[in-house]
Amino acid sequence: MVSHSLYYYINVLLSSLQYLGSMLIKELRGTESTQDACAKMRRSTEQMKKVPTIVLSITYKGVKFIDAANKNIIAEHEIRNISCAAQDPEDLCTFAYITKDLQTNHHYCHVFSTVDVNLTYEIILTLGQAFEVAYQLALQAQRTKQHQGIPAGPGAEVIETKSSRPVPKPRGGVRKSGVDPLELEVDSQSQGSTTWLVDPVPKDSKRTISTKYETTIF
Repeated sequence: MVSHSLYYYINVLLSSLQYLGSMLIKELRGTESTQDACAKMRRSTEQMKKVPTIVLSITYKGVKFIDAANKNIIAEHEIRNISCAAQDPEDLCTFAYITKDLQTNHHYCHVFSTVDVNLTYEIILTLGQAFEVAYQLALQAQRTKQHQGIPAGPGAEVIETKSSRPVPKPRGGVRKSGVDPLELEVDSQSQGSTTWLVDPVPKDSKRTISTKYETTIF
C-alpha cells in the first residue's frame, strides 16, 4: 500500500526555471542520452538573448510546464511517459528528462535550467517521488482487480515489485510540498521499475553530487 504521507509531497509548483528546448533522441541510452542532450542544448542557447521562463508543475500524474508570462501550458507529459531524469554533470543547474511520444514511438529530451542547484535537486527528486507513487498505485490497483477476480485481459503481465525501496533523502535541504490524493487510472498490462543512482564527487570538490534516476515505464 502507498504511504498516504507520500501523496502530500507530490504537488509542486516551481518557478524561475528556463526552458532551453527539446531534441529528438535517436538512440536511447538511459541517462547518458539525457546528459548528452543537456550539453547540446546548453551550448546551443548560450548566445540566445532571451530564453523562455517557465513554471514547472509536478504531480504523481505528470508534469506540466507553463509560460511564466502568459500562464499558458507549453507542454504536458504523463508520468508513465517520463524517464531518465538527470542533471548535466558539467552544469548541475541544468537538468532534463526524456519523454516518449506514443503516436510516433519517438523519444524527446526536454532541457531546463535553474538559478540554484538546490532547486534542481528538488525537481529531480520530486520527479522520482512522483514516479514511485504512481508505480505503487499501479501495483495497488492491479492487486485490487486480482482480489476482486476481475480478469486482467489478454496478454496482461504481472507487475514486478522492483520499486518498493524508500524514496532517497536528498542532500542540501530539499523541500517537499503537498498534493490532494487523486485516483490514478492504470492499465492492467502496466509494468515499471525505478533505479536511483547517485554520483558522488571528491570531498574537496566545490561541486555537489549529481542525482538521477532511470525508469522502466509502466
